[in-house]
Amino acid sequence: MRGTQRNILTVVIALLALQLGSLVAPAYACGCGAMIPDRSERIGVDREESAVRWDGRTETVVMRFHVHGNARRAAWIMPVPSRADVTLGDPALFDELERLTEPEQRDRHYFWPREGDWPLDDTYGDGAAAAPPGAGSGVGVVGRERLGPFDVARLTATDPEALGDWLRTNGFELPERLTDALQPYVERKWEYVAVRLAPQEQGATLYGELTPLRIRFASPELVYPMRLSRLARTAQTLGLYILADHRMEPRSPIGGDRPEVTFAGRIERPEHAVAGLAGGAPVQLTALEQKFPNPARIDDDHHLRAVADTPYREIAYTDRLLTLGGIPVWLLTAGAVLLVAAPACVRMARRRSRRAAGVRSTA
Repeated sequence: MRGTQRNILTVVIALLALQLGSLVAPAYACGCGAMIPDRSERIGVDREESAVRWDGRTETVVMRFHVHGNARRAAWIMPVPSRADVTLGDPALFDELERLTEPEQRDRHYFWPREGDWPLDDTYGDGAAAAPPGAGSGVGVVGRERLGPFDVARLTATDPEALGDWLRTNGFELPERLTDALQPYVERKWEYVAVRLAPQEQGATLYGELTPLRIRFASPELVYPMRLSRLARTAQTLGLYILADHRMEPRSPIGGDRPEVTFAGRIERPEHAVAGLAGGAPVQLTALEQKFPNPARIDDDHHLRAVADTPYREIAYTDRLLTLGGIPVWLLTAGAVLLVAAPACVRMARRRSRRAAGVRSTA
């Protein structure tokens, strides 16, 4: 008995250690940027939501993070192919996009009772189950402004070390792995949006849902920076809403699972937040989900291309026991069979009774 208790205690301690480890694990990369806390603090990203609008010339990315940890401040870096304008995003945008892309609800009926249905349970139910700026050498500060809780700097950098100098000047340490990951952007002469995140309340930590940031830059193609996510130490999930003239899909999985389209369709009359991002015009909306079980395999940014505007919406089924007037159809069927069979059974019983009587009389 003591051995069993000791084993249970060991499992509980291991689970607690695993849970605590997930709360303080460093998140050097998340989605299309790098999140860097102070050396003594930790920050993790529970979910990153991104909405992208591309009109063929200009790209606008709106990002919202759900974070946890004990960091009182952090730096976040996003590479961009050209000079960027940064403003605060509309918090209502993602709620509207979720409503527009939510699955169609349908009922799916079954005939025979299942667990939870009478008589397989004590009570009758319908069996419903829904499916589921300082500066360092080589760094140019092209703009700096305060946006709500964010201190935003727009930078150019001739080498990753120069960007690291800027971060150190502003109180952050650039991880060595991130320096290497930035090299391809330096070679392509991309610029950076560097953001210092800090709660407006004195002494508060970065936790929960952060205010969205809206980043706008010129781009001849629809590109979503993902290369820095290869530094993540745990599996990553990308959720991406794309608003363009046509349905857009990634050219390749870039080291992750195959991207899954969860919605595709034309929005003729977008609501105010979506309309603000789409410029007030009808727009083709595509929603993508992609998993990266091994982020180290990410080898490029997402380059998206136009495909056929075939509409698609997921269907969420609710399984329900087939009923008629509130009575299970299987019970009505069984009752009907019994009603039909009862007279035949009575006749057969009478025949057997008469035969038995005839045999007794002969004897």
